[in-house]
Amino acid sequence: MKTQRGASTLGILIAVLFFGSLITLVIKLGPIYLDDITIQEAIESLNDTDNLDSLSVRDVQTLIRKRLSVNNVDGFDEKLIKVHKEDGKVHIDLEYEVRTDLFQNVDAVVHFNHAYEMTGQ
Repeated sequence: MKTQRGASTLGILIAVLFFGSLITLVIKLGPIYLDDITIQEAIESLNDTDNLDSLSVRDVQTLIRKRLSVNNVDGFDEKLIKVHKEDGKVHIDLEYEVRTDLFQNVDAVVHFNHAYEMTGQ
């Protein structure tokens, strides 16, 4: 007596749905995380700026805005970046969330919270 081996139609359908969902998540959430990494790198690169502690808060915000523009970060509100100076150090706080639709009426919300303390060179 021979038995059949292999995946059933239901097994294949479940696998296709699982991997399709996984690919959809990567396609929808990947750019959000890549933009966050770019924003982090733009802010962290400020620490290489000469005399950062002597710049005004407005000048630091302008530097951040320029770096985000150069790195093509679109759809991000620079007003969410809070810059203040204290004890000769520049403190940068960034808290924001990004909402994207996955399919039909299902949304994904990704929340980011970063804090930096810099002195420059």
